[in-house]
Amino acid sequence: MYKKILLAYDFGNTFDNVPQELQNLTAGVDDAEITIFNVISEGDLQTSVRYDGKHFEELANEKGKKLDPFVQKLENLGLNVRVRFSTGYIKQSILQEVEENKYDIIVMSNKRAKPDIKNVLGNVTHKIANSANLPVLIIK
Repeated sequence: MYKKILLAYDFGNTFDNVPQELQNLTAGVDDAEITIFNVISEGDLQTSVRYDGKHFEELANEKGKKLDPFVQKLENLGLNVRVRFSTGYIKQSILQEVEENKYDIIVMSNKRAKPDIKNVLGNVTHKIANSANLPVLIIK
């Protein structure tokens, strides 16, 4: 179905249902590629540099290690996965990544921190769904 998939990964959300959906999205496409993309916000990066002395590369390596079990799940399903990190404003970074790399679809997980709030989507998910010029699949 889809050849180039961008999975906008947020460490605060759950991605339990995502592996099976990614497998469904790539069914019948032998050379499909899934890019797990995480944006380290400017504020997080500045705080890390200032208080911990950790720069972007070190933060990306730490986050990459946290991602290893999830990546392993995807690879066990036979999916071709690569991991990328960026820094900046989350919405703009995701949209720039999409524009530069010509993805077919964006996949996002949506976990509401407070189930009684009136907004169904999280802030970033809502902004990407409204701004992207390609399909966005939001997985609960």
